[in-house]
Formats: sequence, C-alpha cells, structure tokens
Amino acid sequence: MIITYYGAFCFKVQSGETVIAFNPPSKESEYKSPRFSADIVLISVNHKDYNGWSELSGKNGAKPFVIEGGGEYEIGGVNVRGINADKFNTIYALSFEDISLCHLGAFGGTLSPEQKEEIGKIDILFIPIAAPDMPDGSRGGREQGEFLDAPKAAQIAAGIEPRIVVPMRYETAQLKKFLKEFGSEEIKSSDKLTLKKKDLAEAKTEVVILEPVV
Repeated sequence: MIITYYGAFCFKVQSGETVIAFNPPSKESEYKSPRFSADIVLISVNHKDYNGWSELSGKNGAKPFVIEGGGEYEIGGVNVRGINADKFNTIYALSFEDISLCHLGAFGGTLSPEQKEEIGKIDILFIPIAAPDMPDGSRGGREQGEFLDAPKAAQIAAGIEPRIVVPMRYETAQLKKFLKEFGSEEIKSSDKLTLKKKDLAEAKTEVVILEPVV
C-alpha cells in the first residue's frame, strides 16, 4: 500500500491497481486539485475544499465511484463504512487489502462510544491537527464547532489505538505539541508512506508525517 498526501484533507491510497481518493479539493477551492485516476472517491463534507471528485478521472474512461455520507458500501473488494460524525462531516472507516483505515474528515468534536464502536479496530488513522480556517474564511464546511487542538487530537488518536497516525491540515506549532503527546518533538516527514500488513507490528502508536506533494 502506498499513501500520498495532497494537502488539506486529501490523500491518495493505492494498493496494486486499486486507487482510493479522500476529499480532493474542487476547482473552486484555493487548494490545488490533484490529477490522478481513482476507482473510489470519499467525500467527508460537501464543501469546495473536499468535494472535487469531478477533477479526478476514473479507469478506462469511466467515472470513479463516489461516496458522500453515511452507510455501508462494498466496491471491488473494498469495504467502506460511512459514519455520520455531525450534520456536516462524515468519518470513513474502510478495509483495503487487509489493512484498516479511518479518515476523520473535518472532525472537531468528541467521539461517542457508538461512533468508536462503528470505527472499530484501525491500523491507519488520518486526523486533523488544529486545522486553521479555510482560505475563504469558512470552517471548511463546518458552520459550527471547532477543529481539534493538539492535546484533544492526541487523546482521540490514543482512544482509537491505531498502529499509525497520519496528521492532516496541521500547523507546525500544534504539530509539535501533538508529537510531544506521543513522546517526540522532532518533525520528520516523508513524501509517501509505503507499507504492508506485516509492517504493522503490535507496538505503540507511531506518528507518520507526510509532506504534501502539491
């Protein structure tokens, strides 16, 4: 599996020939829209910084399968569970090549016991770290509520107990505070994360920082 970060809340996750995209910005967004082919696109918030699925091509001239909102889905061997976090945001938990992933989207609240149960056991968690206002002054589709600060984000990540945490929409100062919660203050980043199931050892949670490729 190869995970690439495209900034904001956007990731490309590829295993073999299958590609999943999370929250690509639209052409109306001030963030740069990615250009790659995807089989599945997951949209957490109906907002220009998240809902640019039309900017991505599908395979062999087809359009990608787009998921927007809660529910259970199975597409080409990928099992996806959309969890309604609030009236704006959807959390996605999915199983892909025997690796479980969870993308919290524009999450800014507290996970209920029911939501944690729906998320289940997770290998890789994508979580926002003190995300600032969007370029247009909005809250990225969140007309109410706040994004997580570093201690709260760390608390939520620790509660989910993933093997790997991948921060998104982070500010450097808050990222350092987040890392400190996990016993490190040094920011070491890479351009992609490549792993197999066997790499996910039964060990303490590791934070992996990805540099945006756009």
